[in-house]
Order: sequence, then structure tokens, then C-alpha cells
Amino acid sequence: MLGGAIAVLLSGLAACTPRVEVAAPDKPITINLNVKIDHEIKVKVDKDLDQVLSKDSGLF
Repeated sequence: MLGGAIAVLLSGLAACTPRVEVAAPDKPITINLNVKIDHEIKVKVDKDLDQVLSKDSGLF
């Protein structure tokens, strides 16, 4: 009886083995990247430095 129970358990475990299948898709993979990049650059200049770099200073 014990041997029959073990046989039933082993056959039940053998029937439940997981199966992993790797297959290529039928259609190509498309990736939609709708990305909007906004950037803002802020520059602060002292009034004295602004006068040095102005067109009237003759520096450039």
C-alpha cells in the first residue's frame, strides 16, 4: 500500500512540472517615448560686472 501511494505521488509530481517557453513575437516591438524636456538657464550678473562687459566699455 505504501508503494502504491508513493507511485501516485511521484506520478502526480511528474505531471505538474513547470514548462518555460521562449518564443519571438510575431510583431515588432514598438516603444513610444513621448518625452518633453524643458530647461531654463538663469544667469545673474552684478551691475558692476554688467557695466564692464557692456559694449561701451571697449573691453571687447
